[in-house]
Amino acid sequence: MKQYYNDITARVQQVRENIEVAANKVGRKASEVTLLGVTKTQSAQAVRQLLQAGVTDIGENRVQELLQKEPFLEDLPHTTHLIGHLQRNKAKFLPGHISMLQSLDSPKTLQAVEKAFATQNKPLDVLIEVNIGDEASKSGVSVPELEQLVELTVASPVVRLRGLMAIPPICEGDLVRRYFEQIYHLFVDIKAKKMDNKAINILSMGMSADYGYAVMEGATMVRVGSTLFGPRI
Repeated sequence: MKQYYNDITARVQQVRENIEVAANKVGRKASEVTLLGVTKTQSAQAVRQLLQAGVTDIGENRVQELLQKEPFLEDLPHTTHLIGHLQRNKAKFLPGHISMLQSLDSPKTLQAVEKAFATQNKPLDVLIEVNIGDEASKSGVSVPELEQLVELTVASPVVRLRGLMAIPPICEGDLVRRYFEQIYHLFVDIKAKKMDNKAINILSMGMSADYGYAVMEGATMVRVGSTLFGPRI
């Protein structure tokens, strides 16, 4: 287990170095990019090792898995994001357990979140998930419907819109950059239209296979899993 911890620490360092290289290529600072560790299917012990290696933002895909691991992580400072598709009937289990929902994808999901978080003393930070490739197999709001969901989200007293999230189609080489570029332009457009909402400052895109390209196209947060944890034990 000690070797596994050392491996995670080394991988974290390598990913941070890769982020810095990518950022430097386009005149950005690595400090502008938050590294979020994707902990789906990983054990609580492995997640603890990731936190101890300095990655304090973690993302879970499923509500049940998030709740199961939480008691084993409470003594370590961290921020938990739900990054997977939210089944609306599971929203009621989330208050007090997440700092951000990255997968707000429809008015109905917004309504479920508003109902679940209505009695909380501060708004829940959310990102709107955009189905940038218009793929039937993926969740996320379509580009033509994005503006309506932005308006509804900004008007809500229960949530606070922080930006956008996207998972582009699988592409070979750097072809994925065109999708990152598209989502970046949508992000900039929303910021320009909502200048009074200074909280819109997060663009979550890029995963293990393509986070370098995402950084070069303007990501402020990358979601990395297997590259940090390595092959599952």
